[in-house]
Amino acid sequence: MSKTIIEVDDVTMRFRMNSDRIMSLKEFVTTAIRGKLEYQEFTALDHVSFQVKRGETLGLIGRNGAGKSTLLKVISGILKPTSGSVVCRGNIVPMLELGSGFDFDLTGRENIFLNGAILGYSEEFLLERYEEIVEFSELGGFIETPIRNYSSGMLARLAFSIATVVKPEILIVDEILSVGDAAFQEKSRRRMMELMGGGTTVLFVSHSIQQIRQMCNRVLWMEQGKMQMSGEASEVCDAYAL
Repeated sequence: MSKTIIEVDDVTMRFRMNSDRIMSLKEFVTTAIRGKLEYQEFTALDHVSFQVKRGETLGLIGRNGAGKSTLLKVISGILKPTSGSVVCRGNIVPMLELGSGFDFDLTGRENIFLNGAILGYSEEFLLERYEEIVEFSELGGFIETPIRNYSSGMLARLAFSIATVVKPEILIVDEILSVGDAAFQEKSRRRMMELMGGGTTVLFVSHSIQQIRQMCNRVLWMEQGKMQMSGEASEVCDAYAL
């Protein structure tokens, strides 16, 4: 029986949002000093609980603003929940916001070593796998170009190539496979299927229900920060499509 690798227990995430219409930094500072700033509390996640088994692929679906990306950031350790707890029993490779972990003034080659170090890869390891990363990314001579000149598709290719050069225990992917050309999307999908076949646990956000059906064992449907439904992929996707 597969062991639980991720436990999300009664997680709530609230943000304080300034409700005043402040047009400048000066106005914000002046208002803050006077103690007249007004805030509204926004609940992004509302008492969310679930478990993920080792080797499972969990898809997250829901409308924009449902809390999917916030949930992935909490699981990745990027955000600390207001209440509740998350336990992850394995190394996490998060692929969330496009360009996170990159320096846009550096070249693609330099960012391989920067982003790889952030993900916990040693310089020696990255030197050994450098050619493999570049080949998979299909960037060719652009690898020596500052990434500020890259398209979103080129950035996605570089990020995915670095993140999946080894088999992580937990891979967290937020819509990154929807960026770039169809050929690379299919190539990335095959790489993910290889990782999943090798025992990697995947948390996967996509607006493509077809992609979710193809790749996920189980699906979690989020609405307004709450779990609307959780179960087998076909069952939840069918309910979501109604």
